[in-house]
This record gives sequence, C-alpha cells and structure tokens, in this order.
Amino acid sequence: MAVPRTMKANFTKASLIVPETRIVAGLLLDRISPADWKQAIEVDNVLQKKTRLTAVTYATLARSRLQVVPTTLWQLARNGSHAEATDVALAATVKFSPLFGQFLRDVLRDEFRRFSTALAPTAWDDYIDQQLRAHPEIEPYNASTRIKLRQNGMRMLQEAGFVLDTKHLALRRRPIEPAVRQLLEAAGERQILECLLICP
Repeated sequence: MAVPRTMKANFTKASLIVPETRIVAGLLLDRISPADWKQAIEVDNVLQKKTRLTAVTYATLARSRLQVVPTTLWQLARNGSHAEATDVALAATVKFSPLFGQFLRDVLRDEFRRFSTALAPTAWDDYIDQQLRAHPEIEPYNASTRIKLRQNGMRMLQEAGFVLDTKHLALRRRPIEPAVRQLLEAAGERQILECLLICP
C-alpha cells in the first residue's frame, strides 16, 4: 500500500538548506536545461559540497520543494533577505513535507497558545506515534528514519527561528516575513499559511 502523502518521511537527508535553496531558485528562474543543471550541480559544484552525491541530493531536494510553491516565491528566495529566503524555504518545506507542516500547525501552535516556554523533549516522538496510530495501514518508520526525522525536524525549527536551540528547545515567537505572507495570501496558499502563522 502506498504511503499517504502526509506521512512521507521525505526530510531525512537535509533540513531547510536555505543557502542551497537560494542558489537552486536562481537556476530555476534561469530556466536552464537538464544538461546545464547537471553541469552546475555536479561539475561546477555551485552548492560547494564536498561530494557530488551530497550536491545532487541537496539540489534535488531544494528543487522538489520549490516546485510545489508559487514561482513568485522563487524571486524572493534568490534576491530577498536571509529572513525572507528562510521563510520561502520553510513554506516550501511544509507543503512538500506535510508531516513536518502538521507538527507546526497542530503541536507547535498549541504550545504557543498555552504560552509554553519550551517544547517538551518528547513532543516530536509523541507526535509521530500519534500519526502512526492514525495510519495503522502503513509500516512504522524504522529506528534510523525516526532519528533522522527528529534531528532534521528540530534543526528546521531552529533554523526557522521557532526554537533557540535543539538541545533545550526554548520557544521563540516570531512573525512570518511580510513579503512572504503577502505572496502566499495572493496565491491562496491557505494550508501553508496555517502551518506558518502559529504565533498568537
């Protein structure tokens, strides 16, 4: 049985990868050919990775994420401030990886509404267990996958500015960049906005 889209473990290989997303957004905006893409990523190493495999992995993931959001956001990812590019990467990630997006919408939002000062260390694992119980038809994630999901999930929370660090998980309220919010609203991306507008 196919794994539901909302349960896909598709962020085990990287976190928000904001610098790489900015570069990939530029390549997409330039509409380069498959051959030029291969040249840029694998030969020219525009992402400046130590191995070709890492470069291909990061470039492919960044492209897959960006391709699910309005192209108007690509310009902001490439040319905007670091904060704006971070929120574009975050918006693309929550749409491409609903498993992470729903954690923001259902768990993190509730913590902010209750004025919690820190995220419980077990919050992520409890959330995953809850999701698995809701989908008894799928095979549970193995231990390695669960560890990677948690590591990248917590890292993305820190990179997005919702927690101060991944050790103590102190919560930090922060607004979404106005330019990103405006573009999402104009495009009718309600589901993304529900995942991002979580701070009362």
